[in-house]
Amino acid sequence: MSNVLETERLILRPPIADDFDAWAAFMADEEDARFIGGAMNRAVAWRAMMIMMGSWSAYGIGMFSVIEKSSNEWIGRIGPWQPEGWPGTEVGWGIRNSAQGKGYALEAAAISMDYAVEHLGWSTIIHTIDSENLASEKLAKRLGSVLMKRDVFLPAPLNTEPVNVWGQTAHQWALNRQSLTNSSKS
Repeated sequence: MSNVLETERLILRPPIADDFDAWAAFMADEEDARFIGGAMNRAVAWRAMMIMMGSWSAYGIGMFSVIEKSSNEWIGRIGPWQPEGWPGTEVGWGIRNSAQGKGYALEAAAISMDYAVEHLGWSTIIHTIDSENLASEKLAKRLGSVLMKRDVFLPAPLNTEPVNVWGQTAHQWALNRQSLTNSSKS
């Protein structure tokens, strides 16, 4: 399995330099970045994107750039992620507000979870979610994840507010993925 994934409507691939303007605009937007570390200026966003690119190069994991096929537009970042000190093997997500409500996050998260299990061999997938982020909790539930732990602190510099850990095992994902696929066909 390559590290470029495709769904009917999306392409997920490791970030490239041409993604930077869209990435920086996304991370500068208070609402878009609220639950993924907070808004940041271009210089800090550049460093954050370079971290993702370096993680892909060194470890074969990181947030994919999510590209909408019909417009070739960068709409967010979703993917397998496990920085040092993280509470587990995570598939995380962040989609621009302007692209929300179209099912893109569900579509991209599901194929990212497939990648994490089938390519990376992960036995558990978590999602670290701020308790105020009801949209992400709803997505986690749609994916079949359950609340595993409350009030977990991530490593610095993200250790100022606790998050909740949602997740499921690879076996549970196989069952939930089948249910998700069947429900999308009906």
